[in-house]
Amino acid sequence: MSIPDFVKIMEVKRYSKNTINVYASVVKLAQGYFNKPLSRVSESELHSYFYHLVHKKNASFSYQKQMVMALKHYYKEILNQDIHIEFLLPKRKEAKLPVILSFNEVNQLIKAANNIKHKCMIALVYSAGLRIGELINMRVHDIDSRRMVIHIKQAKGRKDRIVPLSGKLLVMLRDYYKQYEPKAFLFEGQKGGSYTTSSFNKLLKSVARRAKISKKFSAHALRHSYATHLLEKGTDIRVIQKLLGHNSIKTTMIYTQVSSPMLLNVKSPFDD
Repeated sequence: MSIPDFVKIMEVKRYSKNTINVYASVVKLAQGYFNKPLSRVSESELHSYFYHLVHKKNASFSYQKQMVMALKHYYKEILNQDIHIEFLLPKRKEAKLPVILSFNEVNQLIKAANNIKHKCMIALVYSAGLRIGELINMRVHDIDSRRMVIHIKQAKGRKDRIVPLSGKLLVMLRDYYKQYEPKAFLFEGQKGGSYTTSSFNKLLKSVARRAKISKKFSAHALRHSYATHLLEKGTDIRVIQKLLGHNSIKTTMIYTQVSSPMLLNVKSPFDD
C-alpha cells in the first residue's frame, strides 16, 4: 500500500488537513532516504535515521515528535506492524521564547506587500491572531461584517472559534474583494483552490526583505505578536487564551515572559 492509501485512512479517521500533510511528507521523506520499501526497514535502521535527522539535519523538537508519531502510525495502519520507537520522542521541549514583531514592523510588512491581496493576508493573520492553516482555509462567508466577527472553523483540535473583525481590515478586504472576486476560499491560489502554506511563507520572506526587517521570523510570529500586543494593552490573559483557541492557559502564559509590565518597566542600573 502507498502513501495515498495512508492519506485515505487518516481522512476517514478525520485527522486534520495539516496533520495529514505532515505525516504523508514524513513517510515520503523516509522512503526517499532508505530507497526501499519501509516494510524492509528494521527498527535499528529507523534509530539511525532519527540520529541522522536530529544531529546532522538539526530537526526541531516538534518535527522530531511528528516523525515518531507519523512513522509509528504508518507502520501500524499500512504495514500492520507495531514498531517500538516511542523512546525516540524528545523528553523535554526547548524553552525558547517566541519572536515578536513591533507595531512598526508589522506596519512595515503590510506597506511593503506588492498588492492589496498580500496586504490583506498579512493584516488578517496579525489582526486576528490566526494560524497559517486558519488563513488558507478561510472562506469568504467566514467574514461576518454585520456582527464584525470572523468565524474560524475546524481549526487545531477541530474547534471553531469567533474573533473580532477589525474595522480597518474590513475596509481593506472590501477593496480586495472588488479586485479579485474570490469564489469560495477567501484567498485563492493562482490556479484556483486555496492559497498554500508554502506560498504564504515565500511571500512573507520576500516582503520582510523589502521592509528591511532583520529579525528571523516565521509566519507564526504574526500570531505571537498579536497576543503580545494585546497583553501589553492590558487584555486579560484568559481572554487572549480564548481568542487564540488554546486549550490550556499554560500555553498562553508564554506571552507573559516576553511582555510582563512588571519586568519591562524595571529600570536598568546602567541608566544611573
